[in-house]
Amino acid sequence: MALIVQKYGGTSVGSVERIQAVAQRVIQTAQTGHGLVVVVSAMGKTTDGLVKLAHEISANPSRREMDMLLSTGEQVSIALLSMALQELGQPAISMTGAQVGIVTEAEHTRARILSIETERIERHLQSGRVVVVAGFQGISSLSDLEITTLGRGGSDTSAVALAAALRADCCEIYTDVPGILTTDPRIVPDAQLMDEITSDEMLELASLGAKVLHPRAVEIARNYGVTLVVRSSWTEDPGTKVISPIPQPRPLEGLEIAHPVDAVEFDTDQAKVALLRVPDRPGIAARLFGEIASQDLDVDLIIQSIHEGNTNDIAFTVTKNSLNRAEAVAAAIAPALRNQTDPIAGEAEVMVERRMAKVSIVGAGMIGRPGVAAQMFTTLAEAQVNIEMISTSEVQVSCAIAEEDCDRAIASLCQAFNVTSSPAKSGAGRREPNTEAAHNLLPPVRGAALDLKQARLAIRHVPDRPGMAARIFTLLAERNISVDMIIQSQRCRLINGVASRDIAFTVAAIDADEAQSILQSSNLGFGEVIVDRSIAKVSIVGTGMVGRPGIAARMFEALAQEQINIQMIATSEIKVSCLVAEQDGMRALQIVHAAFGLSGNQRIVVPA
Repeated sequence: MALIVQKYGGTSVGSVERIQAVAQRVIQTAQTGHGLVVVVSAMGKTTDGLVKLAHEISANPSRREMDMLLSTGEQVSIALLSMALQELGQPAISMTGAQVGIVTEAEHTRARILSIETERIERHLQSGRVVVVAGFQGISSLSDLEITTLGRGGSDTSAVALAAALRADCCEIYTDVPGILTTDPRIVPDAQLMDEITSDEMLELASLGAKVLHPRAVEIARNYGVTLVVRSSWTEDPGTKVISPIPQPRPLEGLEIAHPVDAVEFDTDQAKVALLRVPDRPGIAARLFGEIASQDLDVDLIIQSIHEGNTNDIAFTVTKNSLNRAEAVAAAIAPALRNQTDPIAGEAEVMVERRMAKVSIVGAGMIGRPGVAAQMFTTLAEAQVNIEMISTSEVQVSCAIAEEDCDRAIASLCQAFNVTSSPAKSGAGRREPNTEAAHNLLPPVRGAALDLKQARLAIRHVPDRPGMAARIFTLLAERNISVDMIIQSQRCRLINGVASRDIAFTVAAIDADEAQSILQSSNLGFGEVIVDRSIAKVSIVGTGMVGRPGIAARMFEALAQEQINIQMIATSEIKVSCLVAEQDGMRALQIVHAAFGLSGNQRIVVPA
């Protein structure tokens, strides 16, 4: 007999009729002999209504009292669903987060799950009951019984955490869409349903704004090997399976705050090519990486940074034996890249670093923890390792460094993150022979996403010495500000006799003013901090792009053909992101989605 956890969102239980329909679906599963735990959200817009009531009473209500208030919404849902099941002859019992034993941090309105006491729920399952659990809530400890809520995505998080604690065979997330789609169908009407997706791909898409699953829920599934299935509440269609790797053994204590970093990886087969003073106009990146792809050269990290005036820097890494050809391509293109609006700048300059290494920290536990990247930068600075390039994703932060610093960097990072494994990472595109054929059957790009809720900050003239990135991002982490794309310019110049570079990064738009204020008052010796809110980030995600030259070039070319200028570029192993003007964001998503053949004939309608 399998054990299944099912989760139903607010729209699925938004009325008596819908609760009764959910009860019918639950009974169908229970009658197959499976043990069943059902997690539900508050009915429809109940939570929004409760928030409105609170603000009618107080402009700044206590977070503790907000938790007390908001936790009641799910209690209505679980009681009504249990009644509906009992009315149909199915033994069932409703339980709050406290009764289930979901223990969280003592952080009202945004708690993370520490542990789940499963004894009581297992006892009810063994007696043949369906256990209906209130999502989104827990208690701060088994002694003081302070009610806490989990914040955004809390019901998804509750369901997957219960599946992990109970070692369930599957966690099914029922919602008002048929599964995971290739992109937002409200922007791209011909977005298509995916049969399956890896948890790493889903983490990237979820963090980019795909609303079907919250990143915290996917993080737990990945860390504990929980099989997730996203299905429609209204049909019998199979939905989308989210596949997680076989996890390393993990204690269930500290469930959501366990070690955020699983491994430290390194790759010493890296070399860097940079083009400095590249004109800031559409088509430059497309031309460069199109030529690189035509030579069948695989590129690992790509960054494009911004500068004052009308020029950018573009830098990328390749394997050492590819460097001469990559340098030749860049050198052939450079003379043609004269900046017409700034003749003094002259033509682009090619810069090469032949002995580079890449060190990375890897782990799904980094999501929403701004201090992890800052700790990596601090650790490298204390080891006197200078960072030349930075690449970030939801499950990995990578830094390009000098090859002679690699051993020292690995040792320091392993100690800082209490990691015992530091596997060598094969160069991009090199896999074991028995996985090559299977890999080549994967679509190179699984999905595309658009984020219109970010702002870009550019810090001018940052002194070029170890520790500056660490100090900057530690300041932000201390104020719980998460940073997304981080780009460090390749061009180094003297400002008042001090070598300096620019650093640009993106944060949530709501954090932009605070981040600017923190940095401007920091006295770290850099220049002005500029904020740009009129940006959009368009990204492609897919594990199949690893080792396939030309994927990034195809994205850049598609945007260039429509005269959409790329302001910044950042890549990880399975994601390419471009910043464009906000006004071009939706069109850019549509163009990129079509460029990779993600469109189809079936139109999927998603409720507003």
